Amino acid sequence: MIFINQYLVNLFWKISYSKKYIFILLLHFVITGCENSSTFDIIILNGTVYDGTLDEPALIDIGIKGDKITTLGSLADVNANKIINAEGLSVSPGFIDLHVHLEPIFSLSNCESHLRQGVTTSLGGPDGNSPLPFGAYLDSLQKLGVGMNVGFLVGHNSVRKKVMNLDNRPPTSQELNQMKTIVSQAMNEGAFGISTGLKYLPGSFSKIDEIIEISKEVSKQGGIYTSHLRDEGLEVLASIDEAITISEKANIPVILTHHKVIGKPMWGKSVQTLARVDNAREKGLDIRIDQYPYNASHTGISVLIPSWARAGGQEMFKLRLDNEIFRDSILNGIVFNILNDRGGEDLDRIQFAKVEWMPELEGKTLKYWCNLRGIEPTTKNGAELVIEAQLKGGANCIFHAMDEADVVNIMKHPQTMIASDGRLARYGEGHPHPRWYGTFPRVLGRYVRENKILTLKEAIHKMTFLPADAMGLKDRGLIQKGYKADLTIFDSNEIIDNGTYESPHQFPSGISYVIVNGKIVIDESKFKTIKPGVVLKKNNL
Repeated sequence: MIFINQYLVNLFWKISYSKKYIFILLLHFVITGCENSSTFDIIILNGTVYDGTLDEPALIDIGIKGDKITTLGSLADVNANKIINAEGLSVSPGFIDLHVHLEPIFSLSNCESHLRQGVTTSLGGPDGNSPLPFGAYLDSLQKLGVGMNVGFLVGHNSVRKKVMNLDNRPPTSQELNQMKTIVSQAMNEGAFGISTGLKYLPGSFSKIDEIIEISKEVSKQGGIYTSHLRDEGLEVLASIDEAITISEKANIPVILTHHKVIGKPMWGKSVQTLARVDNAREKGLDIRIDQYPYNASHTGISVLIPSWARAGGQEMFKLRLDNEIFRDSILNGIVFNILNDRGGEDLDRIQFAKVEWMPELEGKTLKYWCNLRGIEPTTKNGAELVIEAQLKGGANCIFHAMDEADVVNIMKHPQTMIASDGRLARYGEGHPHPRWYGTFPRVLGRYVRENKILTLKEAIHKMTFLPADAMGLKDRGLIQKGYKADLTIFDSNEIIDNGTYESPHQFPSGISYVIVNGKIVIDESKFKTIKPGVVLKKNNL
């Protein structure tokens, strides 16, 4: 704005009419020129805008100044520092990933593998595991800088392990209070809620009353509860019932994270799991789902080992194996899980992803390892190799034990959000699950364009507004005036994931631009090593 003092006003009235005219004309050009030159930092023209709701898309231009969307409308004749012509492209709010393993973020703070998927915000600390001490971690990360926005959950497993190690017992009242204090402090320091990993140690040793009492501390501060269910195979229905009970007793929104049904005996049971979600919601409980668009899971090979066998840690596991009775029981438990759970009844369905002690196994299967050893690929021999792998330090595996029909059924549910369960990846390192590179483009390319399971607006809704709403984000997840300028611009006719189970290290195609807080991090499909992301804290929203 230009301020004119009284002296200039008096001078104006003394000059001739012709000079007044010239003065006014010059003043107009100065003011107009200043406004036009600094109106917007970025303008996006001619794009088909999907605003994150289920409304039909519209041809609307978008004006960005600083880190916010400031204008929606026709901006064809307006100046900006950067103009993006999005003709023929789809413009969406930046994708929000509710389930990300962000542990490598201090060495991969640019977040390239996620930004190239169109993800602008991620929620870390899933499956019961999170950084502790919580606040100090977030502060250090903010000082380092991040490529995308990140928030965190506090992990029940991490808290329980800090207080109780890997003990297979209920907590004492003092230990329970310690856990509640840690969780409450994490909420004060910005946690969005609590995550549990009831399939994993030491969460599998906890009873429902412990989870309810701790979750009440989260509920007091408006947080959410996300759960890797106690079981996703034969006991998945009972496990969902447990999560629903926690929601009711702790008065807390619950997200069934990476929802699936595992193992051939359970294929088709998604009809029943989703019915339980619907029934709970009809009773007024806030139960939601997130899901990755693949029919194979990824976790440690120890998931095949009965949890009781690993109580107390690796040394206790070794001692139990020295006992013939315990060893037989452990072996039988692994065989059972190969037949009925993650193993999918076939050693060829267990694919090694990360094997530090034998990298040549990466990408190969448990059956391959049997053949390499010159032993018959039976479930018992496979179980023996699982024990050997665990004794050598464990391994990460991809388990091909889900049915595609269940994946589709879950995806179509109105409460299902898309989430990767991925991990920040260093290109070419290890043999990860392809979801680390391709979750969101896979939905848009395969399940929207090719298979027509979802419409484009439905898919975008599941990637943007629904997860933003679940996290309680008030200025992200929609394209609206005043919202943060987190945007993804892609070609709906070209977008696709390229990574496969055989060759996972491949970036997706079809994403032209990604904008985080008003800064372009993917520019004409080229990645820029800048860090415009922020560390989100629930208590600062």
